[in-house]
Amino acid sequence: MRIAMFYHSLLSDWNHGNAHFLRGVVSEPRFRQHDVRVYEPRDNWSLANLRAEHGEQPVKEFHAAYPGLDSIAYDPAAIDLRTVLQDAQLVIVHEWNTPALVSAIGRERADSNGRFRVLFHDTHHRAVTEPEAMSRYDLSHYDGVLAFGEILRSLYLSRRWTTRAWTWHEAADTRVFRPLADRPCEGDLVWIGNWGDEERTAELHEFLLRPVEELRLKARVWGVRYPDHAQKALADAQIEYGGWLPNFRVPETFARFKVTVHVPRRPYARALRGIPTIRPFEALACAIPMVTAPWEDVEHLFIPGRDFLVAREGSEMRRHLRLLINEPEAARQLAMDGHRTILSRHTCAHRVDELLRIAAEAHAEPAMRPDSKLKRKAMAQT
Repeated sequence: MRIAMFYHSLLSDWNHGNAHFLRGVVSEPRFRQHDVRVYEPRDNWSLANLRAEHGEQPVKEFHAAYPGLDSIAYDPAAIDLRTVLQDAQLVIVHEWNTPALVSAIGRERADSNGRFRVLFHDTHHRAVTEPEAMSRYDLSHYDGVLAFGEILRSLYLSRRWTTRAWTWHEAADTRVFRPLADRPCEGDLVWIGNWGDEERTAELHEFLLRPVEELRLKARVWGVRYPDHAQKALADAQIEYGGWLPNFRVPETFARFKVTVHVPRRPYARALRGIPTIRPFEALACAIPMVTAPWEDVEHLFIPGRDFLVAREGSEMRRHLRLLINEPEAARQLAMDGHRTILSRHTCAHRVDELLRIAAEAHAEPAMRPDSKLKRKAMAQT
C-alpha cells in the first residue's frame, strides 16, 4: 500500500511527543514492504527549536537510530498536493497541521472522485480545551477520524465534525523501546516529560517533587520548557535536571534507574479519561516499574495494580515508591507484568494491523459529508 502521512515532524521530538508514535507506525509498515512517505513543513516549530538549541547533531543521531527513516520537507505555501497525492492509496493528516492544509487535502480527495482514502488523526486534548479551534477543521471530504481514545472518538461524532471515527490508541515501538539489562544504576527515580503549559504543575509537586524530597531519593528529570521557577523547584527538591533527551535514548535512561512515575496532564486525567498518552506505553515496554498519579483506565488497556501502581494522593505515591525501591522482587514482578501486557496488545505492530483494517473498512464504504448523512437519515424518516 502507498501511504502518505502529513505530520508536524518526524525528525524532531523537541516538545513534540507525536513524533514518538509516528516513528513506530512508519517503521512498521515499511518493514512489511509498504511504501510510506512522511511530509513535514520545512523549518517547522519543533525542528527549528531543536536546531536552535542543539544544532544539527540531533538530526544526525536520529538517522543513526532510525536508518532509512526520513521525511520529505515541503513549503506549505508552494506544495503541489495533486502531484504529491497522485499515487497515494491512504492519506493520514495529523491534527497539528493548519486548517488550510487539512481542507486542501480534503478537496483534493473530492476532486479525485475518492481515488484515495483520507483520515484525520487526533492525538491531543484540544477537542475539549479548544473546541472552537478544532471546529475550524473542515473534514467534510475525509473518510473519518483516528482518535487516540474512545472519549475523543465519541466527541467527534456527537459534535458532528465527522460521520465516522475509530479509536486508535498510541503504542510502543518495541524495536526501540525494550528492556536493556546490565546497565549500572544511576539513581532511584527518573521522570521524562515536559513542564509545558502549567497543565500539571500542582500534580508534579504532589506526585513527583515532594515524594522525592521526603523520601530523599536520588532522582533525575528530563524534558524541555522548564521555566526558572520549575528548575528552582527541582533544585530545592535535590532533583537533577537533564534538559532535552532524544526519545530513542529513553530505553537506555530507564535501564539506569529503579522506578519511574506517570503524571498525566490535567485534561487527560479529568476530561479525556482513559487516554494514557505515549509515556506509559514506552515505560512499560522498557520494563521499568511505574507508579501513576490518578488516572482512570476506563478502556481497560491495562490492569492497574498489576501492570503499574496507582497513587491517588501524595502519601500513597510515597508508599508505592518506598515499596518498589526497597523490595526488588515486587518491583521486578510489576515490571514483568507491565511488559507482558505491552507485548500482548500495545505495540506499533498491533496498531498497524488496526490501521490496515480501518483502511479496508473505509475503502469498502466511502464516507459521505456529515450533512449528507444527516439529510439521508431525515429523508428515510419521512
